Amino acid sequence: RNHLHAAGHVCVLKDAFMYQSPTEIANLTSADKFDAALAIHLYKGGRLLQGSRIPFGIIFGGTDINEDIKCEEKRRVMGAVLGEARFAVAFTMKMKELAAAEWPDARKKIYVQTQGIKTTPSETFDWYTFLQDADIPADTDSLHMFLLICGLRRVKDPLYLVDVFSDWHRKDPSIHLGIIGPAVDPLFTSEVKEKVKRAPGVHLLQEMPQDDLHAAMKRCFAVVNSSISEGMSAAILEAMDLGILVLARNIPGNAAIIKHKETGLLFSDPQEFVVLSKSLMDDPVMKREIVMRAKDYVKKHHSWESERKAYQNLVLRL
Repeated sequence: RNHLHAAGHVCVLKDAFMYQSPTEIANLTSADKFDAALAIHLYKGGRLLQGSRIPFGIIFGGTDINEDIKCEEKRRVMGAVLGEARFAVAFTMKMKELAAAEWPDARKKIYVQTQGIKTTPSETFDWYTFLQDADIPADTDSLHMFLLICGLRRVKDPLYLVDVFSDWHRKDPSIHLGIIGPAVDPLFTSEVKEKVKRAPGVHLLQEMPQDDLHAAMKRCFAVVNSSISEGMSAAILEAMDLGILVLARNIPGNAAIIKHKETGLLFSDPQEFVVLSKSLMDDPVMKREIVMRAKDYVKKHHSWESERKAYQNLVLRL
């Protein structure tokens, strides 16, 4: 939205979950005289723009191309939406190829634009209050805090590492995992709460403003991603930009931005996660080198300015 505002457009942000059908969106766009629309996620956002009276573009989310495509009905809807869209944006070449293999006619209208990253850590964030609120002993210098940032829904699999973290914490009380993010799926969120309650060393943390979150990330040993499927994780890229080690599950979306032992660590199961984490605790030099290379990678490939230019140009096609 910032990119479009900066180009002089008036941009209104709406949550797709608030709408049931294309008719509701059609009423909204005609009542408020919108000129164009941009939907995020080919199914969740895109289906609401089917048969739209205004031109629109699509930004692939990740789960649309990786997961929803496996469902016949969703695939049919997504194909129709892509047929109508003026353009579509994929975060990686691999995502573009997956979509183009399914809908060859759309290949020419799919652009690859990586996510641009800009981090803004708060100057006034109080780390000790943060730890206190999470019931984590703040007086320990040896604290190893891992942070898992994700919306609480199954595809993010926030419970994947809970058992190994608890076992590790029992042996080494300096080890803690914080899970932080919005309760996207209320039913699943209560599952997460129940599990975490019985898991020493694992904490479900209160959501916080982004600049506080960036400041908290800077104080952690590492940021973790355990998703089953991922488009392009902004949390991973933000951690890299902030100079924080990233340990991520070895799935295509994560492997597209992390080179194992070069710019982060990729793990294939919870046991490997612990082995890799311990190896970097014992080797601060290697950790520092990985973090530096990751920061350089983000600077080079995830420029916020390039993203701004790309979206400002794409919107002119509408």
